Amino acid sequence: MSIDLSTSRPEESVPAEERSVSTGTTGTTATTGTTGATAGAGPSARSAPARHPHDDAPDSATDFARLAALEEGPERDAVRDELTKAWLPMAHRIAGRFRDRGENIEDLRQVAAVGLVKAIDRFDPSRGAFESYAVPTITGEVKRHFRDRMWALRVPRRVQELRNKVRVARRDLAMNPGAPEPTTAEIAAHAGLTEDEVSAGMEAMESFSTLSLDAELSSADDNYSLADTLGDFDSSYDTVVDREAAKEGLRRLPERERNILYMRFFEDMTQNRIADQLGISQMHVSRLITRSCARVRDEALGAQARPGRGDADGRTGAV
Repeated sequence: MSIDLSTSRPEESVPAEERSVSTGTTGTTATTGTTGATAGAGPSARSAPARHPHDDAPDSATDFARLAALEEGPERDAVRDELTKAWLPMAHRIAGRFRDRGENIEDLRQVAAVGLVKAIDRFDPSRGAFESYAVPTITGEVKRHFRDRMWALRVPRRVQELRNKVRVARRDLAMNPGAPEPTTAEIAAHAGLTEDEVSAGMEAMESFSTLSLDAELSSADDNYSLADTLGDFDSSYDTVVDREAAKEGLRRLPERERNILYMRFFEDMTQNRIADQLGISQMHVSRLITRSCARVRDEALGAQARPGRGDADGRTGAV
């Protein structure tokens, strides 16, 4: 006897494939009129075969068993290539989870494909399903790519881990509606870190990407770039340092030598004018300038007097 169940059973309970089940006592079969499937009318009906959680997880247990039994060679390489092609959509799906994080999606797919190949080479068919092994392997490969290749500034791995802990803690603390920005102490308590470690992790959060020196910092008419805010080399700092270093040596000079240096280097008087004003020869003025400059220089450098003379004017190395 045949019974049409197209109106007597809910549509979602009818399997997609046709099944014919015996009741054991009457031999009755039930056939659906909408899908052409037969459904069991008794409690001994068989359950539908288990399906993979994702459509991109093919049934390749036989191929993996064959791969494990083959020696290195062309045949094994061919089986390996077939498995790679079959599972590549899953690798692309995992790579898609990391889109919009600063890396091109095609590059992420390449990295995920590398992780897939590693998973295929290392998988032991006797340990369970391939998907449960491949997913963490591919995910780890992509995360390692971000850790090792995507940082604009290279930071130690320990600091990268601190950054991740701080980021997760901040996200957890900010989940409550209306919650203020968590403090360093709150993040430290939540993540089980010290405040110094939290500070290091927060600094690392700013090191993942860099800002161009040409980036505009103002949207007004007087817009300026980051490079405009940076200072330039100022030689005046060296002059200040030299003057401060020479002060003590100048104080120790006799008054006449101090006056000669002042007239020569601050009033820009010639040696002849200085000689006429002091009533000495120009050669004597030249020797006094050279000797005084050498003495001040040596005291400023904290060294004993070194051999060697400056020029007759005393300007070489003058302070």
